[in-house]
Amino acid sequence: MILPEPIQKLINSFERLPGIGPKSASRLAFFLLRAPDDISRDLSEALNGLKDKIAFCEECFNITEAGRSRCEICENPKRDGGVICVVEEALDVLALERINAYSGRYHVLHGVLSPIEGIGPDDIKARQLIERVAKGGVKEVVLATNPSMEGDATALYLQQQLRPFEIQVTRLARGLPVGGDLEYADQNTLLRALSGRQEMG
Repeated sequence: MILPEPIQKLINSFERLPGIGPKSASRLAFFLLRAPDDISRDLSEALNGLKDKIAFCEECFNITEAGRSRCEICENPKRDGGVICVVEEALDVLALERINAYSGRYHVLHGVLSPIEGIGPDDIKARQLIERVAKGGVKEVVLATNPSMEGDATALYLQQQLRPFEIQVTRLARGLPVGGDLEYADQNTLLRALSGRQEMG
């Protein structure tokens, strides 16, 4: 079936999004076609505003409103500027903020090192992190990259770059998820859980 160009164009646009295949893209396009006008209009306005009204914090590279040089977290005097949590993407900041247990600041790398894909230190915000630490006042850097080959390589690289500053460099603990069964855990997870064991208090 040959679809009218506007619908096909919308389907093609949806397919370019992560996690959206041809069927999901078609479902979304036809939903919007049948939906009330305000739903389509609101989506259109939100998409237009995404690029125009969003910027990146000049200090930590998290997302913020356009026109602001620093995000709300960096401007919050109650946040501990001596502790920086390094994450891969802005979504990771949201995940950590949801637990309401971290009171330091962040640094968003916007990616990880991946030699296979040609992503080196200059392609992520690694140099900017080193410059932040070099200014002084930082006592700990928490490396919170994902537990993947690329995340581990990025954490190792950053640890080596931060070594001259004589600050504490930590890595998020890894292990068994709450409610998980030992028999279903993979070998790496079990090994990390075992090596990261803590004394019961």
